[in-house]
Amino acid sequence: MADNSTIQIPVKVKKDLDAFKENERETYADVIEKLLSRIREDEEAEFELSSETLRGIEEAKKDLRHGRVFSSKQLRKELGL
Repeated sequence: MADNSTIQIPVKVKKDLDAFKENERETYADVIEKLLSRIREDEEAEFELSSETLRGIEEAKKDLRHGRVFSSKQLRKELGL
């Protein structure tokens, strides 16, 4: 048997959790686990690079390999800084 813990939550939070239940038999633990899983998925998605970003990185690597770069000094001179 799994260890359990009792927590106190405001009635509003309980009602919010009730709204996430997919059926009456779903436990609050199930609802909380489902919500935590969604949060983790969202956090992981934040760190994924888009295909456009990955293409940009590859293009920048090619520029570096072919010497198509400017030093900071050259860039400041070019920009008149």
